[in-house]
Amino acid sequence: MRVVVAEDSVLLREGIGRLLEEEGHTVLAGVGDADALLAAVESDPPDVAVVDVRMPPTHTDDGLQAALRLRVERPAMGVLVLSQYVEQRYAVDLLAGSATGVGYVLKDRVGHVGEFLDALDRVATGGTAVDPEVVRQLLARSSRRDPLERLSERERDVLAAMAQGYTNPAIADRLFVSQSAVEKHVNAIFDKLDLGHTPVYSRRVLAVLRYLGGGGAAA
Repeated sequence: MRVVVAEDSVLLREGIGRLLEEEGHTVLAGVGDADALLAAVESDPPDVAVVDVRMPPTHTDDGLQAALRLRVERPAMGVLVLSQYVEQRYAVDLLAGSATGVGYVLKDRVGHVGEFLDALDRVATGGTAVDPEVVRQLLARSSRRDPLERLSERERDVLAAMAQGYTNPAIADRLFVSQSAVEKHVNAIFDKLDLGHTPVYSRRVLAVLRYLGGGGAAA
């Protein structure tokens, strides 16, 4: 896998780069600001860009804005965003529109090497990876809303796994149930959230966005 790492902390940037190299990936560039990220991708497009949300020059959301721009300009390229804290708006911005090849994980997740590499692989292969803590907090915030209260406990478990980007077979393994049971729960979630079939949007993502206040484009 060919990767560009954009992180203004030299220590973390070098650490991620070294980890990826040790796992057999190729780090094309390690950069410390949003402009350098865009230039590096333009010069030699990677399979995935790992991007810190907050980077120079403003140290606010420059990295996120660069990631959103790359999502539009290079939809075939994966983008995995790293954040120090759970920011609801950032997750919504990233997942709105196409939900392929995108991830949002907390920086602490990098220390869980297996989970970090799994998230990277899923994003690189066109999947979605959302940090479990992000999902937990977002769903906790949304628990006051009526639609979520309609879901059973098991359906909430399935929805949380869906939001993390797991496929139905992977969810079945994690919850120790059959794939057919997962499919049944997924369909129940769609029904309870009034998410009909649509050729434009992923109902799996809409099921999460509905609770985040950013899913206005539902079917």
